[in-house]
Amino acid sequence: MHRHHREDAHDHSLEGLREALTAGFWDERYSGSERVWSGRPNQRLVEQVADLTPGTALDVACGEGADAIWLAKQGWKVTAVDVSQVALSRVATHAEDEGVADRVRIGFYDALDDPRPAGRRTFDLVTVSFLHVPVEDFDDVYRGVAAAVRPGGRLLVTAHHPHDVESGARHDHGPGLLFEPERVLTTLGVDQPGSPWEVEVADTPERVQETADGPLHVRDTVVRLRRRAR
Repeated sequence: MHRHHREDAHDHSLEGLREALTAGFWDERYSGSERVWSGRPNQRLVEQVADLTPGTALDVACGEGADAIWLAKQGWKVTAVDVSQVALSRVATHAEDEGVADRVRIGFYDALDDPRPAGRRTFDLVTVSFLHVPVEDFDDVYRGVAAAVRPGGRLLVTAHHPHDVESGARHDHGPGLLFEPERVLTTLGVDQPGSPWEVEVADTPERVQETADGPLHVRDTVVRLRRRAR
């Protein structure tokens, strides 16, 4: 689910940052452990989806599928996409185990090869959690993701906030990888005349993250936009 770098990755060159978004990198990462992430859905997703009527959803960079499976349990019909086939296999298995295989489909998504995660298909909800890409690729990737939101639908972006690096809560894995709500809004031209986007949430809430070294106070970037109906 999370697309930040491993704690031992220190190659801050553009090539090094992009390598950490490849299938080879993540297949190796997932293959090295039975479970990489907690298995719990993203807290911000749960908060932000609570007032939405279930429909079709696209989970971008889904990882092992905790968010996708949670959405399916709430009644959403979910397409979960990721660059790692190992992760996607786990999503399919977990969906079967949780009895929601009929509401979860999987698909391959390489953000740097083709930033549109679902071709020309559009969804009532597009959610992307902790997909941190190099600054040079940010606009293409996030505009591609946003293109999958149908008129009247919503885009939900959750990310680590740069404050976490400044406070020492997270390592600096590369310039500009963590971002503020404003970067998403600027990239999508939210304030431009004729923008199709309505801002519902643009916030930087804090939470406590449990780690092996104890609780850690971190800050998230949370953006929820609604694409205006034509």
